[in-house]
Amino acid sequence: MRAQRARNSRSFMASFTGTPLALAVAAGLSITATAVSAQTITVWSGYPEMAPFYEHVAESLKDEYPDLQVNVEAIALREHEKRIALGLTSGSAGVTVIELAGSTASRYIENDLLPAAPENVASFVSDPANFDAFFVDTAGKGGTVYGVPLFRGQGALFYNVDMFEAAGLTEPPQTMEEYTDYAEKLTQRDANGNPTVSGWSLRLSGGGQGIAEKFWINLFQYGGSVIEEAGDGKWRANYANEAGRKALKQYLENVHVLKTVTPEMPADAEAFERGQTAMFIRESWVIGDIAAKAPDLNYATAPLPRGSIALPTNLYVNSVEGEDAEAAWAFTLAANEPENLIWLLDNVGWLPNRSGVDYSVVTDRVPAFAAFVDYPEGYEFFTLPAIGPIEEVLTRLAGQLTNAFGNANLAKDDAAIDAFLASAAEETNNILSREGLLAE
Repeated sequence: MRAQRARNSRSFMASFTGTPLALAVAAGLSITATAVSAQTITVWSGYPEMAPFYEHVAESLKDEYPDLQVNVEAIALREHEKRIALGLTSGSAGVTVIELAGSTASRYIENDLLPAAPENVASFVSDPANFDAFFVDTAGKGGTVYGVPLFRGQGALFYNVDMFEAAGLTEPPQTMEEYTDYAEKLTQRDANGNPTVSGWSLRLSGGGQGIAEKFWINLFQYGGSVIEEAGDGKWRANYANEAGRKALKQYLENVHVLKTVTPEMPADAEAFERGQTAMFIRESWVIGDIAAKAPDLNYATAPLPRGSIALPTNLYVNSVEGEDAEAAWAFTLAANEPENLIWLLDNVGWLPNRSGVDYSVVTDRVPAFAAFVDYPEGYEFFTLPAIGPIEEVLTRLAGQLTNAFGNANLAKDDAAIDAFLASAAEETNNILSREGLLAE
């Protein structure tokens, strides 16, 4: 994978003909050099690694519209979310293209802070030749399109091949029970038995809702979910059950009983790249990160036992009008140009959502993508529901889980685990009830 940006050398107008952007013009958006020449667009991203992509898209536009200024502001996700909340509610966002998960965008849509996409953009998104219904649904609400799908986070197992071979393991784990067995065999310890290299890096700490999302991935393998839809737009907690007990117990056993990982140990992609953990579950962006930071790492990827989370991220435009809106929506469509999407996969590693694009030039060259695109038949996906309080549900559950992960007394006490899960689920249901979303 290339580690540096590749400049778009082809003529934008040559690529423009027949593209969604051209269709935008044909549909009456009047996106002309004059119309956008004086425009300034700001792109807000919650993923710093996406900055080069948006700059790449901007450059492809700028080749033909040298006066078009595109400012890319990519910061850490939690700060990005705060920025959106402040910028949209205060009306101080300017002309802004906003990168946001559909589940998070829902509350802004419900409060009329994000406008519906113009007709030509909605037609592009709704075209089944461009996007599967799964992605169309996450970019809209109530049958109306509000955003343009761009990329998704999708989990898979990353494992260190050399460590597997040293432990006598010839293939990735196939069941969640095997994940624990493998973690025991892969953990490296000092003379006192303390782990120095974790066998399985679990998300045990950190801010925000990420802890709950990662727990949901493991919970899903056991057949559970944090919340489930019960019909008529109503929801309820779905983890105070056997699936929840198995998922939480697996965390606790690895931390407190088997000690294959501890909250203090280096974790996540950085630890994997430094040889400080043998395996972990993460999204495809790690492939690009490894290529840039640890190109000699001998690793492989594998699908999860049952299926994976898929978190589509879309591009929205704030409530601006006229030429400002035209330029901003044009940028969202240009980001979905096939050439740009291939560049995204090749250089950043996030999985583009658009169908009908031949990504084989990348996937054939980088086998690690296989676990993300060549998954087994019947492999299942789930995503975060687009309901207003989903972030609060996950953030509060994350806080509860952080406390549970540090409680060694829970590790061998199923009744205590069940009591914890019941208490946490009650809090989840109370949030849903407050919002009028709790199923009876």
